[in-house]
Amino acid sequence: MVKHNEGSLNNIFSALGDPTRRAIKAQLSYGDLSVSEIVAPYEMSLPAVSKHLNDLEDAGSIRRLKQGRVISCKLTPEPLQNASAWLDDYRTFWEGQLDSLSDYLDTLKR
Repeated sequence: MVKHNEGSLNNIFSALGDPTRRAIKAQLSYGDLSVSEIVAPYEMSLPAVSKHLNDLEDAGSIRRLKQGRVISCKLTPEPLQNASAWLDDYRTFWEGQLDSLSDYLDTLKR
């Protein structure tokens, strides 16, 4: 199996473990948004949403850019690509294991 940076995987899976953070990532998948645009659909305070943004930023999943008084957020794809590669490794492993089990069961039937 391919080795992956365990710390960064922990951070991204932890960040994705919260439905609000997943929803924020979905919002940002359509393009960069200001923090006030991100906060608008939620019934929570700006500090509460900021904590979610901090978690996403700590995981490397978003970047914040400041232009004047406006702070905008942008998705960064690398952490999700790393998580996807990690999951692909396990998918490949388990598909191989299940194929072997299927072959074994076929030999038992004969």
